Amino acid sequence: MELFESLKQKIQGKQIRIVFPEGNDERVIKATARLAHDSLIRPVILGSNDEVSKLANQLDVDLDGVEVVDYLNQPQDVIDQMVNAIVERRKGKTDADKARQWLNDPNYFGTTMVYLDKVDGMVSGANHPTGDTVRPALQIIKTKPGVKLISGSFIMQRDDERYLFADCAINIELNAEQMAEVAVESAKVAKTFDIDPKVALLSFSTKGSAKGDMVTKVQEATKIANETAPDLPIDGELQFDAAFVPEVGAKKAPDSKVAGHANVFIFPELQSGNIGYKIAQRFGGFEAIGPILQGLNKPVSDLSRGSNEEDIYKVSIITAAQSLTND
Repeated sequence: MELFESLKQKIQGKQIRIVFPEGNDERVIKATARLAHDSLIRPVILGSNDEVSKLANQLDVDLDGVEVVDYLNQPQDVIDQMVNAIVERRKGKTDADKARQWLNDPNYFGTTMVYLDKVDGMVSGANHPTGDTVRPALQIIKTKPGVKLISGSFIMQRDDERYLFADCAINIELNAEQMAEVAVESAKVAKTFDIDPKVALLSFSTKGSAKGDMVTKVQEATKIANETAPDLPIDGELQFDAAFVPEVGAKKAPDSKVAGHANVFIFPELQSGNIGYKIAQRFGGFEAIGPILQGLNKPVSDLSRGSNEEDIYKVSIITAAQSLTND
């Protein structure tokens, strides 16, 4: 089944609430109206009621089913609850005055709504840099138990082919432990998108064909990942052709259960990951869906500032689907 049709079936009727901090953006207005009209999620837009309504009227968009929350004009008891939650969560790192300042920022307000289970996830970034979306998530929602960092994956889709690439968006450098963690989290995310994960940790070496610290790191990461998740098919170090092409995998890594059949590809650092997914996108004609933030306690998605209405619509569906499987 086509990816988004499958995801729509998963979230339809679940009354999943997703918050959108950028209520002054026409792309967000249009996308949330579609999501509500299609009965996929219950969108919550942050912004002035008058401004949001005015923009919707200018765009001739019906916001029936979309909730607008004026985050700058909330009852005192609501703000007090959110301030107390932030102060408690931050364990002395943020006082009440600072927390109140944070809540004047729509990304912090939306993130706190997610933390308090007032909504199930957040989609932001159409008008904000990645740091403005990720920073509040790390400070308030934080990573899952046992997970130390967030990472960014892309679903690469072309016709009936579907793969996951990570980390292509967040961490400039990864040590062996971090690369192993990204591998395990990526396998979990892959399942959300109907990918039965076979995880390859990539290198310029296959099974010791080359030497060096970069190779050793991937070998150590593979060992850690297998110890952490022994039930998952994870292997490395593998060159891309050994991971992807059955004939090459059989020749270079004949004892591997992953080589030649991988569908989840873990890059050793951000540079190769970012270059790799863009080569597949531009040369190979793959649609790159993401970045999908992995490892957080609750789903938060970061849009590109170049996103269009369709991108926001799709990322929102992904975020809703993540909320059903986030554990």
